[in-house]
Amino acid sequence: MDLWMDLLFGNAIGLASVSVIATTVALCTFYAVYFLLKVKNATPQD
Repeated sequence: MDLWMDLLFGNAIGLASVSVIATTVALCTFYAVYFLLKVKNATPQD
């Protein structure tokens, strides 16, 4: 936890890298949930 606090509040580069990691995780989660919902609600084709 000390590493993350140092990254967050140590300098601007650390804050930018943590924000990039958080944004990447959020986007991956969003697209995974979106894909799973689309697959679950899909109707079979004839």
